[in-house]
Amino acid sequence: MPTNRVGVIGFPVEHSLSPIMHNAAFRALNMRDWHYDAMSIPPDILRLGLREPRDHGYIGINVTVPHKEAIMEFVRPDETARAIGAVNTVDFRSNIGANTDADGFINDLRAHDVKVAGERVLVLGAGGAARAAVYGLNRAGAEVAIVNRTKSRAEALIEHLRVSAGIGGIRLMTLDQAFEWGMSLIVNCTSAGLHPHVNQSPWRQSLPFPTGVTVYDMVYRPATTALMRQCAAHGGRAIGGLGMLARQGAIAFELWTGVAPPIDLMQRVLQNALAGPVQ
Repeated sequence: MPTNRVGVIGFPVEHSLSPIMHNAAFRALNMRDWHYDAMSIPPDILRLGLREPRDHGYIGINVTVPHKEAIMEFVRPDETARAIGAVNTVDFRSNIGANTDADGFINDLRAHDVKVAGERVLVLGAGGAARAAVYGLNRAGAEVAIVNRTKSRAEALIEHLRVSAGIGGIRLMTLDQAFEWGMSLIVNCTSAGLHPHVNQSPWRQSLPFPTGVTVYDMVYRPATTALMRQCAAHGGRAIGGLGMLARQGAIAFELWTGVAPPIDLMQRVLQNALAGPVQ
C-alpha cells in the first residue's frame, strides 16, 4: 500500500482527470510509494471532510469546485491564494493553501511562446478562473481589460484584486469597446463552448472577430471550441486549456514531492483520456 498519499476533493469529483494525470507521473518516475485519489466531500461537511485525509496521513490535496473559496477558512493561504481569493492546493505538512492556477496559466502561455509583457489582453469572464488569469497577466506585465455579461460581477473582480493584491488599472469594457480597443490575446474564462454546449461562443456573431489575434480558451473539452474556430477562421492562433490543467497540476506535484514531474507525459495522458467517450 502506498505510504505517501495525495488526492483531490470536490463535489462531485468522480470525473476529475487529476488522478489519471498524477498517477501516470508517479509511475513514470518509479515513485511506487505515492498514489493520488479522488474524494467526494459535500459542502456542508467540508471542515469534517478535511479531517479524514489529514488524520490518515495524506501529504496534501488539490481542491476543486465548490470548495476553492470555502477552504480558505481552514488553511493558511499563501500570498497568491489570498490575492486570487481561492485555494486549489493544500500541503498538510504546513497547512499552507496555495493557488497554482495563475502560474499554470502563465507557464502554458510561455510554453506556447505567447508574448504577454506590454501586450493588450482581453479576459472574458469574471469568475474564479478570470481572477487567476487577471492576477497572472498583471504580474507578467500585460495591460488587461475584462468583458463580462454581468457588469457588477466584473466590478467586484476588479475591486477584489485592488484590495487583495494592490492591482490597479484593470479596464472594464463591453465587447464592442474591446473590439475598438484592440488586443493581441483573448483569454476565455467563461464556460461558453464547454461540453455539451459546444456551439456556444463568448464572442457574438454580429461583431467582427479581430484578425490575427491569439485566443487562449481555458475550456479543454472539446479540444477545439467554437471560439477557437472563430479565431482560426480570422487568421489567428488558437490554444486550448489542456496545457494549463497539466501545468497547474505539475506545480502541485512538485510542491508535495520536491520532484519536477514529466509535463509532456501528463498532457499526453490527459489528451488520451479526453479522446475517450464523453460522459
